[in-house]
Amino acid sequence: MKKKFISALLCAAMTASMFAGCGGSDDKAADAPAADGAKEEEPAKEEEPAADAESSETETEAAADADAASDSASEGGSLAYSGEISIMHYSTSEESEGNGGSDGFRTMLKEWQDANPNITLAENVLANDEYKTQIATLAAAGDLPDVFLLQGMNTKAWAEQGLVMDLTDVVNNSPYAADYKQDYFTPFKDGDGKIYGLPVLTGGTCTVVIYDKQMWKDAGYDTFPTSWDDVLAAKEKFAADGIDTIAFGNSGKWQANSCFMSTIGDMFTGKDWFQSIIDKGGAKFTDQEFVDALKFSQEAFSSGVFNEDFNAISNEDAREYYISGDAAAFIGGNWDVSYVMATLKEADEEKYNNIGFATFPSIEGAKGDTNVQNIGLGYGMAINSKVAEDPDKLEAAIDLIYKLTGPDFANYVATNYALGGLTTVDDVDLSGFDQVTQDFYNWSYVDTNTCEIYDSYVSSAVWDVFNTGLQDMLNGDKDPETVASETQEAYEKNY
Repeated sequence: MKKKFISALLCAAMTASMFAGCGGSDDKAADAPAADGAKEEEPAKEEEPAADAESSETETEAAADADAASDSASEGGSLAYSGEISIMHYSTSEESEGNGGSDGFRTMLKEWQDANPNITLAENVLANDEYKTQIATLAAAGDLPDVFLLQGMNTKAWAEQGLVMDLTDVVNNSPYAADYKQDYFTPFKDGDGKIYGLPVLTGGTCTVVIYDKQMWKDAGYDTFPTSWDDVLAAKEKFAADGIDTIAFGNSGKWQANSCFMSTIGDMFTGKDWFQSIIDKGGAKFTDQEFVDALKFSQEAFSSGVFNEDFNAISNEDAREYYISGDAAAFIGGNWDVSYVMATLKEADEEKYNNIGFATFPSIEGAKGDTNVQNIGLGYGMAINSKVAEDPDKLEAAIDLIYKLTGPDFANYVATNYALGGLTTVDDVDLSGFDQVTQDFYNWSYVDTNTCEIYDSYVSSAVWDVFNTGLQDMLNGDKDPETVASETQEAYEKNY
């Protein structure tokens, strides 16, 4: 029964993949909006009605087949496939030692492998920065792994090229669908609302200020300052002791975007501006409020508050400055918090107990949100569209991504790390966690305002230009207006 239903889903997926792949070999067509690309590739105008009718019929059949696939997934049972599934991810063993999401991911992989001994998981595990480079290279070559982490900003382009399988019915008919946090799917949808990834890992921030309470108290502050002017004043006190005020690392270029500008931008523009960017609703990167956010960022990184080598080191390096006491605070993501906590808990209990969490302080002239941090799930589990050629393999791949994103994962990270995933876990009991862990849970999910993570949306072609320009700007080699103009040009050309 299960094999029959998955086979039906496979047929729909294969047909859909053929339509999605039209024009995908032309880079310019792939970069263009889907509607424009489709018009350029159609052989004759009079054939359009037939193509539309066939596509409509296929989508109807796929929806019906997906209902059957949902019943099949709920049945459970052993998988028919026996062979290899290639999977590529960045949950390295080193990262999992201090990262709840990575630990949960690796734990789920092992549990699934143990439950399916006839299937070999061929893992390609890379560090985060290297993963981003390699997965883009494989996508360009049309040689993606069977299962992989899809970054939200690549969804539309790779879907248009037919590289990733449409998982809409897999999601909607999942046995866990009622527990999915629907907002997390937004980065993995195309313009028609089709879903190409199941959000994975833990829902957490990319912009948290981790600070040493005692160091700031010694400098005259009971908590991390709530205004940027007070941070500038504190800089003088820390500098006198040879200590950086805030550590930051941007060698990978993405950090200044994900871990800084996403939040600073929202503080200047408010949420409606970026939603308009996503929707192509008229907002521009050259709008004055966004340029003002860039100007502040350039001034902030030239103020002496941050370590001088911020553009030369990674966020992993920067967090070591905080751990060692060479910086009084650090800005990074939830993965950094997990690592810092695990490291200090083992090596320096006193410093561990002095960990505090804050949002970026208010900025004079910024008219958007305050007490804000960006949060979401920037990656989703995706399936290579070629997997649809083997129905048993497809069944196994779907079962695997259900495992990696479902309630087993969510319960594991909630119980062990007080973190959240794609599926809702009711009544998280924090009483078994120490005060630092409870503080971070409340900071993440209760006490702060939230905004979007920029590079979970739009497209990599836009962010590649922005990230490079932003790094140049922070080095003093470009002005904010130029960065805004170049980013807008890339946006108009590629999104």
